[in-house]
Amino acid sequence: MANLVGGLLVRLWALLFIFQSCQAKTVTYDFNVTWVTANPDGLFDRKVVGINNQWPLPTIEVDKGDQLVVNMFNGLGDKDTSIHFHGMYQNGTNNMDGPSMVTQCPVPPGSSFTYNFTVNQNGTYWYHCHTDYCYPDGYRQALIVHDTESYFHNMYDEEFVLTMSDWYHTLVEDIAPHFITLANPTGAEPIPQAFLVNDTMNTNLPVKAGKTYLIRLINVSAFVAQYFYIEDHTFKIVEIDGVYVDATEADTLYISVAQRYSILVTMKNSTEKNYPIVTVADSVLLDTIPSDLQLNHTNWLEYNSTAAHPQAVMKVDVASDLVPYDDMTLIPHDRMELLPDADLTIELSVVMANLDNGAGYAFFNNISYTKPKVPTLYTVMSSGNLSTNAEVYGDYTHPMILEHNQVVDIVLNNADTGSHPFHLHGHNFQLLHREPSYGKHFYDYEDSTDGLTFDASNHKAFPQYPSRRDTFVAPPMGNFVIRFVADNPGVWFFHCHIDWHLAQGLAMLMIEAPTQIQERMTIPDAAYDTCKAAGVSYEGNAAANTEDFLDLTGQNKQVAWLPAGFTTKGIVAMVFSCISAFLGMAFISFYGATGIQAKKQEENESADTDS
Repeated sequence: MANLVGGLLVRLWALLFIFQSCQAKTVTYDFNVTWVTANPDGLFDRKVVGINNQWPLPTIEVDKGDQLVVNMFNGLGDKDTSIHFHGMYQNGTNNMDGPSMVTQCPVPPGSSFTYNFTVNQNGTYWYHCHTDYCYPDGYRQALIVHDTESYFHNMYDEEFVLTMSDWYHTLVEDIAPHFITLANPTGAEPIPQAFLVNDTMNTNLPVKAGKTYLIRLINVSAFVAQYFYIEDHTFKIVEIDGVYVDATEADTLYISVAQRYSILVTMKNSTEKNYPIVTVADSVLLDTIPSDLQLNHTNWLEYNSTAAHPQAVMKVDVASDLVPYDDMTLIPHDRMELLPDADLTIELSVVMANLDNGAGYAFFNNISYTKPKVPTLYTVMSSGNLSTNAEVYGDYTHPMILEHNQVVDIVLNNADTGSHPFHLHGHNFQLLHREPSYGKHFYDYEDSTDGLTFDASNHKAFPQYPSRRDTFVAPPMGNFVIRFVADNPGVWFFHCHIDWHLAQGLAMLMIEAPTQIQERMTIPDAAYDTCKAAGVSYEGNAAANTEDFLDLTGQNKQVAWLPAGFTTKGIVAMVFSCISAFLGMAFISFYGATGIQAKKQEENESADTDS
């Protein structure tokens, strides 16, 4: 009898698999990546990265189970590029993940790269360039995975996507030379000129009275987090970063760079008014706030197109009056329990400091990520039985070797006065602890000199059903603990998603189950052709040495450390002393020359008088 039941179950599972396979389809996008001109804030025309000569970029839409194929041609002419599909696990397709010099070579102008993978997950995601810092130039957009079997599928009538972004009038290629430089020793991030919703301003969402809408919120910014609320409306959170959560009522969200939320909003029964949808930039992140930078923006739930579209009545003090819902308290709808105690604990300290060139850099445990000469995945594939030896991946990529199916904790202590949204490729993770808590006390330790270090022997009990997401914010001078299972062989980037901080080196590599990577993965010849076109090595260790993988001579290195005794304040003083000295010499030269000319003129006049 048991055998009969077992056989029936096997057949049922087989039929279900066949049915799902029949339902799945291949969705293909052909992307010609080109420069176009845009002026989304109405203030300044500038070049942006478009696709097929269009900007804003197309939203990628698939159903769960579909095969997604994106044929990308780099038609920029002067920039390398790539695509990262943010939040996609890429289980079995790590080579499709997209970060240059991690899982592939950069795609040079005139070359193509095909991304091809199965989407076996659901929810709200986005895609963006992941080569140097490139997506602030507009190369980012939503990626939506529809799921007709979600528990809330029948709870709404229509859906909208709202992207939020900061916007720069200057090309990254013109900003970058002035960012990591002696002239900016504090590492002050570039201040954007505007903030956009759906790559424009004054957006209307046309709604009908009494209807319920699913609104997908995505922060595709390079730098600035946003507060979000809707005047005179509450909403129910049903998804964060692709993870369904129990429907939870809230009125305000804090959405950092790269985070996503899906919310259900039920409309009022009257059509007399339109209601402001409010986004407020987190000004605490900004070193300076220019007088012409508008931090708060109003868009609208448009019940009646002929009615007034009022500006939002803003809170007086954003930091204290806008108290967002704490994402750690959300409960996953699948009731996944707390994972077992960690097999491996990775302890990280975040520091922002200066190196010998006087510029500001970012560090995990005194290592500022410096890209290798060979994409790390390709080092895995070419290193044979040395793939489990972290040395072959270089001293400055900060590689961590994870064993297959290990439970891993990351304990992160933020010794910086700024907050940081950290993203792990290839996984979502459980949120076990954060101190200080999200909301009103989040910035309590911003000006602290000591900060809060996680105490493994003295902390609140971890949740029974921890919230999960793929991007989590570390508080200023605070800490967090996250946990995941290393069940997805691949090379996965862990980094701050503020693009300026990634450029400063706030990143490291998780090299997960390298032996299984070699056994299960094949890199297509076309990917190696991309490397050849880019002039990048695709075999060898981090120094591109194929003869001796333990010889890292010639590897890319971070800038040397400052001599003992130098401080940021000292560097600033030195910079301005040099500037003052230069100006002083210029003034002396100018006035000295003026005096000499005056004396000569006086002598000439005297000679004329004598004659």
